[in-house]
Amino acid sequence: MGAALIRHAASYRSFAALALIAACAFASGIAHADDWGCQVILCLSNPGGPEQYSECVPPIERLWRALRHGDPFPTCNFGAGSSQGTFATNTFASSGYCREDLLYWGEAEQSELRCDASGAINVDIDDQLYTRVWWGVRGQVPTITEFYGAGSAQVSYNPTKSAALFLQQAEQQENGFGGRH
Repeated sequence: MGAALIRHAASYRSFAALALIAACAFASGIAHADDWGCQVILCLSNPGGPEQYSECVPPIERLWRALRHGDPFPTCNFGAGSSQGTFATNTFASSGYCREDLLYWGEAEQSELRCDASGAINVDIDDQLYTRVWWGVRGQVPTITEFYGAGSAQVSYNPTKSAALFLQQAEQQENGFGGRH
């Protein structure tokens, strides 16, 4: 039990460090121009999902609205020398950048491969992928959070290779069920 507790604590070490740095962003009082960007990165780095905590709901809902309108991803200036290598980037989803389980055949004739999410935000802490949040997911929960920090058993993958895997599996299924040989 002690080892499990230590692994659990280690998985949140980077998140806790980021939380400490960004804690002032949630404090009432003097606001800074980049507080929203810091709040967004803090909430997106939460292994439990960006809206797990009520304090994260307003800044994250604002982020979804901004991204849907094509606004740029917010930035956070952690200050000189602190949290280098900590950042978040948004990539709009497409058949070329998607989770394999979110790919589907679109259009009536099912001729176009599509992604069932609007985008993915990769959060890096200390230059390592920490979380990836798929947002604008249709037909499911609005976001899917993948956690890759310390203690995570999840294996990182490259979303640019998902379409090739999806098509390979589709071809294997077609060939295995009496399709073309």
